[in-house]
Amino acid sequence: MSYLALADGTIWPGESVGADGHALGEAVFTTGMSGYQEAVTDPSFEDQLICFTAPMVGNYGVTDERSESARTHARAVLMREARGPEWTGWLRDRGVVALTGIDTRSLVLHLRDAGSAPAVAVASGLATEEAVELAATQPPMLGRALVEGVSTSESYVFAEEGRVRVGVVDYGVKNSVLRRLAKAGAAVTVHPHDTPADELAEYDGVLLSPGPGDPEPLESQTETVRELLGRTHVLGICLGHQLIARATGHETYKLPFGHRGANHPVLERAAGRVLVTSQNHGFAVRPSEAAEVSHVSLYDGTVEGLDLPELRARSLQFHPEAGPGPHDAWPLLEAWVEEVARA
Repeated sequence: MSYLALADGTIWPGESVGADGHALGEAVFTTGMSGYQEAVTDPSFEDQLICFTAPMVGNYGVTDERSESARTHARAVLMREARGPEWTGWLRDRGVVALTGIDTRSLVLHLRDAGSAPAVAVASGLATEEAVELAATQPPMLGRALVEGVSTSESYVFAEEGRVRVGVVDYGVKNSVLRRLAKAGAAVTVHPHDTPADELAEYDGVLLSPGPGDPEPLESQTETVRELLGRTHVLGICLGHQLIARATGHETYKLPFGHRGANHPVLERAAGRVLVTSQNHGFAVRPSEAAEVSHVSLYDGTVEGLDLPELRARSLQFHPEAGPGPHDAWPLLEAWVEEVARA
């Protein structure tokens, strides 16, 4: 028997189409209608079990160019209807537990009402009572620092030539972020998560990347950001946004079930326009009326962007690279590179 077991004892039966065994993680859902390969390889899904709300997953196959990193990060994939054999074979070859036939509608409603939860996806070899007990022993995502496990261990050059030199701090960077930076005209070098501020300050601009986990325990990374602000141009995306927020006196907290999908409306306050954005995060910056707040979620009022000109810093909770997703926010990354070039 294959199934998903939550720590609260609820069970969703399914059929295994991926790797054997079982996978532990936080059960979350994403509302994106495409981008299943990108999601599974996105470092921000580290230690999570992804439930796709799209009713059919895998119908357009897989290709190496779509992967956002060198390995899979999601522990398991939960689907209403999996299509293969390319997609299911790809998951199996990479050791990802994958279940089809899950009643994803009821699972998403449960997670929406009760919140993202510790869970076990079982393909084989584990009784339901054991699985529920195992799920309950998992540490919560709150308080977990995960960037060390997904960051590069050594610096590397992604793009040698460009009109500006940009250093990227890798908290779990996506390939599409690096590609978009290079396409915008930046020479890009990627650095580990613990790179000191003095080294980063030598660049024309620094991008603080997306990444998984809770920003609150990342005290040394936050202090590095605090030391860096004002010394060069800085752009934070997702986790990078949260670290800039914490470094400038804002508070972060865990969302009940996160913002994950490609249809999230965000108000750009200065222009009064609404952007439809791609998002993937379980923590957020608390709502604030501070003058530096540039973007606000129209779902829950959380801070989606900061503009700190006196510190030469900007940040975005959503993903301007939108890999994949709507293109409303595409110009923001290019505009930042242009701003750095003009400085």
